[in-house]
Amino acid sequence: MSRTDVSADTTPFFSDDNEGEGPTDNGVVSPQPEEEESASGVSDRRAKVTVIVLCYINLLNYMDRFTVAGNQLFICSYMFLAPLFGYLGDRCNRKSIMCVGIFFWSLVTLASSFIGKEHFWALLLTRGLVGVGEASYSTIAPTIIADLFIKETRTNMLSIFYFAIPVGSGLGYIVGSKVNDVAGDWHWALRVTPGLGLLAVFLLFFVVQEPKRGAIEARPEHTLHRTSWMMDIKALCRNPSFILSTFGFTTVAFVTGSLALWAPAFLFRAGVFTGEKQPCLKVPCDNSDSVIFGIITVVTGILGVASGVQVSKKLRTRTPRADPLVCAAGLLLAAPFLYLSIMFAQASTVATYVFIFLGETFLSMNWAVVADMLLYVVIPTRRSTAEAFQIVLSHLLGDAISPYLIGVVSDSIKKSDSYMWEFRSLQMSLLLCSFVAVGGGAFFLATALFIEQDRHLAENYVPSGDTLK
Repeated sequence: MSRTDVSADTTPFFSDDNEGEGPTDNGVVSPQPEEEESASGVSDRRAKVTVIVLCYINLLNYMDRFTVAGNQLFICSYMFLAPLFGYLGDRCNRKSIMCVGIFFWSLVTLASSFIGKEHFWALLLTRGLVGVGEASYSTIAPTIIADLFIKETRTNMLSIFYFAIPVGSGLGYIVGSKVNDVAGDWHWALRVTPGLGLLAVFLLFFVVQEPKRGAIEARPEHTLHRTSWMMDIKALCRNPSFILSTFGFTTVAFVTGSLALWAPAFLFRAGVFTGEKQPCLKVPCDNSDSVIFGIITVVTGILGVASGVQVSKKLRTRTPRADPLVCAAGLLLAAPFLYLSIMFAQASTVATYVFIFLGETFLSMNWAVVADMLLYVVIPTRRSTAEAFQIVLSHLLGDAISPYLIGVVSDSIKKSDSYMWEFRSLQMSLLLCSFVAVGGGAFFLATALFIEQDRHLAENYVPSGDTLK
């Protein structure tokens, strides 16, 4: 692939025949110079608007995912379809792929809201198909941002994009519980995002412009070439920074997946154990814990992503290994606070929420920084494939199995069906999250040993004879 990407969309942004014109001294209209485009083929103004649109869609994705939490079929379809869209994202027009995927996601989500409990299998199927839309987006959107910005500007834009993950997740909890309270039917919670999804398709089609792959960061002598999918995978497997950081991020997915499903239930059981709440004997049950946990997720996500990016930027002036060190620190600091939040649940609800707040804040420091590392240690023509690889591994060993594993451990510990053992067994099983977080910190510390070398190799990549021209 040459630096002049014929797939790039060059349609002017909301332009008309008079754009860029203004009066001269004699009253005659004369053309003014248009806004200068960067090497990506996208103007600075339009590039920033593109990030806002992508952030909006990312927020919708996570909001919908956690409106009805715990759908493992969705995670499986999302995980297994990611490689397909990663392959297409490195070879086809990325905007078109996202438009089709999000349109399909919106229709399937709306359809799932009309399925009754007597057809539960159909609900599982439609919720699983939602993974098609999310896989088409999550593997591609970060690579578009990478082709629009470089260096610290890219880091800042990625932080804006990844704000949407914790914020959207938290809003999903809040919307899911509150819409159910107001409408008296959880199906209405699934009817919130489809209309917003169709708006996202409109914005993608008319606002987002496809940038030229790698043009903004390639040196003049660089010519980008595509390689076969197998060559891409082999190259990624030989990239220690990518592999180790992916395993580190997998531990983040493990912990967040466990908390997403089990934290509200654990907090409710803690309230029953301490006598602060009554057991739920019939629906509707008290869902205040879901709302509070959702609010905490939103706030800690914003603080964590922002602080992770800012600390990384400050530390980069002292060491080129700043990014993996910040990720390691985030997980190693999150571990003890998550442990304390679980152990203090039997003594103080306030203390539990405080420790959850601190633990989730440190955990969220990883989101944007990990994404930035992937983009600068992988060459532009392999980035969508790398995103897909990371999605598959982080879900396969992370949030696809962690909720189930926590439940199995809890059931194996529980000695009776009493309220005391329901709380105690879940408490002991959730402690696993703290130890997994420590393991994640170790993976990122190992990443720091290779990050300089792998970044240099990516920035000075020279195509070999295995390229497909």
